Amino acid sequence: MINRQHLIDRFVSYVTVDTESDPESNTTPSTAKQWDLANALAEELKAIGLEDVSIDKNAYIMATLPSNVEHDVPTIGFISHFDTSPDFTGANVKPQFVENYDGKDIVLNKDQNIILSPDYFEDLLLYKGQTLITTDGTTLLGADDKAGITEIVTAMEYLVQHPELKHGKIRVGFTPDEEIGRGAHKFDVEKFGAEWAYTMDGSEIGELEYENFNAAGAVVTVEGKIVHPGYAKGKMVNSMYIATEFINSLPRLETPEHTEGYEGFFHLTDINGEVDSTVLKYIIRDHDKSHFEARKDMMQKLTDELNMQYGRQVVSVEIKDQYFNMKEKVEPVMHIVDIAEEAMKQIGITPNIKAIRGGTDGSQLSYMGLPCPNIFAGGHNFHGRYEYVPVESMIKATEVICKIAELTAKQ
Repeated sequence: MINRQHLIDRFVSYVTVDTESDPESNTTPSTAKQWDLANALAEELKAIGLEDVSIDKNAYIMATLPSNVEHDVPTIGFISHFDTSPDFTGANVKPQFVENYDGKDIVLNKDQNIILSPDYFEDLLLYKGQTLITTDGTTLLGADDKAGITEIVTAMEYLVQHPELKHGKIRVGFTPDEEIGRGAHKFDVEKFGAEWAYTMDGSEIGELEYENFNAAGAVVTVEGKIVHPGYAKGKMVNSMYIATEFINSLPRLETPEHTEGYEGFFHLTDINGEVDSTVLKYIIRDHDKSHFEARKDMMQKLTDELNMQYGRQVVSVEIKDQYFNMKEKVEPVMHIVDIAEEAMKQIGITPNIKAIRGGTDGSQLSYMGLPCPNIFAGGHNFHGRYEYVPVESMIKATEVICKIAELTAKQ
């Protein structure tokens, strides 16, 4: 049995260290404070009995649990990230505990009237009777992905302490800067040396994901002409009006707030405009590769049409691919998903195999030669004040890791 209080204490020790990453930084890790937890994790991995513990100049951590069987077993890995999102502050996290949750509103912060309510967050009702760890309403929690780290470290410690559980060689990897899209950028796949791995970075208990969005970013620049407004007739070109035409010409219902499941979208993330020049920033997402390419084509065609309409180049668009659907790399080795699915079933979890409406380090790692499906870590409402994680989900995720190790050794 996993030691419940030990797991809770470990999780709290992680989330109370501020590891927020910074997209404006050019260093790795992007913030110096990520080193605080990274160095502590490296020492902890040594303390629980793992071997070959290393932390490189970019704060990537790797370690080994040696095989305890004599027959050949594929080397597998488990990966999580220790940074937290810059979307909301991760400084001075004060976890709160809700024992035996009754299904009612949870007061996160009485003074500021911040309420975590099942009327809005219906998933809460899945966890009646369980212990929830929440924020105090003023920070995020950091379960994304310190729950994943907690589960991996706890599982490795459990396997060290229970040699009767047979397993092959297991590699552990912890990365910085996942939340700003760089978690896999400097990950040394060859050094890691696993045939496949799993990121412990999903949400609700039972989630198992091997599909994610194809992703691109687009910067649309609209050039206008500024003249004195009193003498502007026939001369002024207001770039903000043309930018509005561009925005309104894209499918209005193909945006994040109107889509779900496998539906893709265009998402306008930023506008910076004046009469003379306006810049629009978009992200483009779709699970289907052909639809993804069609979305990029649509933006280029719209740009060309507006330039034709105005008789000169008033709009330009720069589109850059960001990551791709890992399904293409995982499907040829579907047994790695089957093992995770069977592991869940054997410990009483109903697998929920679904596509990620986002990205994951696993996507980039899969294209770098390390097929890497994603498994639930248990948290909900990531990147904000309403984040929470059920303790029971973290325990189950830990058990899944141990069971995957056992099943791999039996293959």
